[in-house]
Amino acid sequence: MYFRGEIGRWGESLACKYLQENQYKIIERNFLCRQGEIDIIAKDIIKQELVFIEVKTRSNLKYGAPIEAVNEQKQKHIKRVAKYYIYKKHINHIAVRIDVIEVYLKKQHCKISHIKQIF
Repeated sequence: MYFRGEIGRWGESLACKYLQENQYKIIERNFLCRQGEIDIIAKDIIKQELVFIEVKTRSNLKYGAPIEAVNEQKQKHIKRVAKYYIYKKHINHIAVRIDVIEVYLKKQHCKISHIKQIF
C-alpha cells in the first residue's frame, strides 16, 4: 500500500509539472471534502477554464489502463467534489471541465497522456 501511495504522489507531481509547462496554473492539490477528493485543480490559462483533474499513475498495465480506473462511480465522486468546490469558493462565470491525466512510469522514464473533458 505504501508503494502505491508513493507512485501516486510521484505521478501527481509529474502531472503538475506537465500542466505548468502547458499553460496551466495549479490552484490546489488533493482537495478533500466529505464528497471525496480531487487530485489537482488548475486553471487553463489559454482557454480560461477551471479544470478538475484526476491523475492515474501506472508502472505496468497489469490492472488495465489508467483511464479504466475512472469508472462511473469515480466520475460521480469527481462531479460532486467539483460542485462542492465551486459552491464553497463562490465561483461564477467561468467554464469548468474535468480531465484525466494518465502517467505511465517505466524505470527512469515517464509518458503523460492528457485526456480533456472526459465526461
